[in-house]
Formats: sequence, C-alpha cells, structure tokens
Amino acid sequence: MFAIVDYDTGNTQNLKKALDYLQIKNQLTADPTTILQAEAVILPGVGAFKPAMQALEDRNLVSVLKQVKEKQIPILGICLGMQLLFESSEEYGLTKGLGFIKGQVKAIPKRQLKIPQMGWNQNQAFIQTSFPIDQRYTYFVHSYYADCSLENIVAGVDYGQLIPSLVQNGKVVGMQFHPEKSGQVGLDLLKNFQRMVNEDDFSRN
Repeated sequence: MFAIVDYDTGNTQNLKKALDYLQIKNQLTADPTTILQAEAVILPGVGAFKPAMQALEDRNLVSVLKQVKEKQIPILGICLGMQLLFESSEEYGLTKGLGFIKGQVKAIPKRQLKIPQMGWNQNQAFIQTSFPIDQRYTYFVHSYYADCSLENIVAGVDYGQLIPSLVQNGKVVGMQFHPEKSGQVGLDLLKNFQRMVNEDDFSRN
C-alpha cells in the first residue's frame, strides 16, 4: 500500500484517482503507524513552502517522514512535495525543509518569461534512467525551483535556465511536474515508481 500524506495541501484527489486507475493500492492518511507501515510514501503539495512545512509540523509529520527515510521506505515528492524534500526554501523568507536532498528552493528568475511556469514542457534526461521521461512532456505549475547538484538531477527542463524536473537521492524521488496532470506520460512515471518499489531497484546508471 502507498501512503499519500494528508496535510491539507496538495492535489490529492486527482493523484488518488491516478493511482486507483493504475490499480496501485493507496490510502490518504496522516496516521503515523499507517505511513510507517507503507510500501512507499507519496508527499504531494500545492501552494507555498512555509505554510506547507508548518502544516507538517502541526501534525507531527516531519518526524514521521524522517523515520520513513531512516527506514529506507521509498518516498515520492510531487510539485511542492518535491521542494519540501530539500534543505530550505527562500519562499516567504528562509524556511527549513526536510533535508532529504541537498539544495535550496529558489524563485525562478523572470527573464521575460511568465511566472509561474504553467503548462507543458519537454524533459531532458541527464543520466541513463529507468524513468520513461527523456524528451517527453509533462505538466508544470510552479514559481520556485530546486537549486541542487547535478548528481541529484535525473531530468530537467529549459525555462530560461535549467529547472530540475526529476530528482533522486537513493530511495527519495521528487517530481516537480504533476504526474497526475501529465496524461499517459505521468501514468507511466507513477507505474515505473511502483515497479522500482516492488523490485527495490533505485539504482542509477
């Protein structure tokens, strides 16, 4: 069973529908025991970093998520959920994140481009990966991006600069785009994450 972390932020219903469609057993929950017994944990998110981290703190879920990582339970962060995986964010003042991946979340420079990045963009894989993402389009809605080491970037998109779209640190995976809004490509990526969980294969070539 995949646990979708319920902290009153995120596109949880559409995500749940996508997982249901793929016949991936899942549960929307804030219960620590359920989360810690899950095969994998999904951290969704829509909105701003600071209130999202506060919501996790208020529900005592920060410590639970740190236990998830310590137990080597796979984690998938989506959109804002991906950003929360990093060490900090400058959104609405410097805020500490979960620290599962090194790096800071920063505002996308305007550079005559519309902010937020909203719509479809083409991904480029930076490593050979089992994720079916290279040259495929996914759907984005965000104003901030992860400034992190190339060693953690599986794929990225061009939006006036490199925007990491798929990141990984061991069994911690983050998708800046919304797989549940990305059609067949998004479904393929969620299904592939399930395969990685089932086979315990988070290797990178």
